[in-house]
Amino acid sequence: MLTVLITYCGVGVIAGFLAGLLGIGGGLVIVPMLVYVMGTQGVSPEVLMHLALGTSMASIMFTSVSSFMAHHRRGAVRWEVVRRIVIGIFTGTFLGSCIAAAMSTAFLKGFFCVFLYGVATQMLMNKKPKASRELPGTPGMFAVGNVIGGVSSLVGIGGGTLSVPFMVWCNIPIHHAIGTSAAIGLPIAVAGTAGYIYNGLGLGSLPAYSIGYISLPALLGIVCTSILTAPLGVRLAHRLPVDKLKRVFALLLYLVGTKMLVGLIG
Repeated sequence: MLTVLITYCGVGVIAGFLAGLLGIGGGLVIVPMLVYVMGTQGVSPEVLMHLALGTSMASIMFTSVSSFMAHHRRGAVRWEVVRRIVIGIFTGTFLGSCIAAAMSTAFLKGFFCVFLYGVATQMLMNKKPKASRELPGTPGMFAVGNVIGGVSSLVGIGGGTLSVPFMVWCNIPIHHAIGTSAAIGLPIAVAGTAGYIYNGLGLGSLPAYSIGYISLPALLGIVCTSILTAPLGVRLAHRLPVDKLKRVFALLLYLVGTKMLVGLIG
């Protein structure tokens, strides 16, 4: 058990550092690393991707709090936007986790790979949406929340990859969009964690010390170390050429996505 915990602590170290340095969601790093580590530990392929996604969502539930509080202290969280979108976020994320539970590991891996390619392409091109409209009304915000929450639950992320471009498109300044996205990450994580626990309860193929599709040893290791290394990544972000590092990381995402696809096809 000690060796397992140390391994998951290593996952948290890398995920937290990269999240702080590059401003990317930790789930993009955590999910493929958990898939690899859990695979080497003999986790059943039938539940491997579900367990990685659920555990990633649960870790975001802890790490998002410090993130959005830091943005809140700087006045960068638009709480009126959070209030208008949160119901859609809850319903979309929970339903998304239910859909994920019904899908095969092969489908979830393929969906995750496509998402990785999309994020990597966006990072390489560095194109930002033009602020060309205002936020939609209540039905529109509910619909957008469902889409952001649903996709986030299928790939195990806090939603920033989707919510930040949406808010920038709706004329919200970029630093407010990032801060508000951090606040939206908490309800995404809470609803996603609840969904993955609910849909995984009672399955005999899950490894020991799991609650539904949440691995407690992995969650403990990731949370304990990522909250320590994320601030280090943030500090280095002010000293290093982050734009160049993002391009390198985009190439790494292509490699990770391709490796997962090759393994899936094989």
